Amino acid sequence: MPAVEERLELASRTMVALVDDAELPPKIGVHPRPNESFAHAMPAWMRGEAGDGSGDLLGMKWVVGFPANASAGIPAIHGSIILGDARTGLPLAIMDAGAITAQRTAAVSGLAIQRWGPTPAASTTVAIVGAGVQARSHLPVVAHLLRGADVLLCDRDPVRLESLGDELRAGRHAADDLGDVRTEADARVVVDSADLVLTLVSFGPDRQSIPEQAFRPDATVVAIDYDMCVPAHLARSAALFLTDDRDQFLANRTAATFTDYPDPTAMIGEAVAADTPRPAGRVLISHLGVGLADVVFGDAILRAAEARDIGTILER
Repeated sequence: MPAVEERLELASRTMVALVDDAELPPKIGVHPRPNESFAHAMPAWMRGEAGDGSGDLLGMKWVVGFPANASAGIPAIHGSIILGDARTGLPLAIMDAGAITAQRTAAVSGLAIQRWGPTPAASTTVAIVGAGVQARSHLPVVAHLLRGADVLLCDRDPVRLESLGDELRAGRHAADDLGDVRTEADARVVVDSADLVLTLVSFGPDRQSIPEQAFRPDATVVAIDYDMCVPAHLARSAALFLTDDRDQFLANRTAATFTDYPDPTAMIGEAVAADTPRPAGRVLISHLGVGLADVVFGDAILRAAEARDIGTILER
């Protein structure tokens, strides 16, 4: 996995490419039994700088979710990334998508924080709602960008919450670069005093919506969990509302998700290209996750593996 600085650069490259130099459809899905299960295909292509296409990227993430697995002690989410040669279509690599998904998601959040988050200061407070895999991948990014920030962790599951708290107290997840770390069960409490709010809860039918008035009037809110936590009213009243991919957001704005959400002000890549400043008031960045980010990160990892001569070579 690239270092944090390179991960942020890869995230920026991905978001900007989405504006004019990439092709990807909204997630293509089927819904196998049992209920609430899904299987998504996320193909993506990105134009490179070389005129002969040698710098183009082509690939796909295949991700499946079976929530009922939890009761059997089996992971609920599985994913793979397939990379192909953009000029011939020949397969280049297959990778486990788990760590890549976690780190590319945190990197896109990091790009948003870098551009439209709070100014680094000794008094910065960050609220993280959800103490799972995504919290663990986001913490090093927060520590890198907002060194010394106090962190308020929240999760409805006390065992999961204290597990992450113990990891931080043991010095993991770049905890040495953070300020005070506290745990709290009530999301409204942690959001109330936070300059930056990250909502990272698991998807499910039981929303954990936080009242709009609980957020500070100048807070930056980064949501990777669709509308599980952030109410539509906050999106409508935000001074700036960005998403990673407009078409995917609009495809997901249904009676089930993003109900009553407005159209985004812009895509993250559009705002980066335009050097859009942080306005006064609340900023909401809702990124749904795009297959192009998996392909860009997968390509960087593949090149590093080839340079180090590691990995398993499969015969064609």
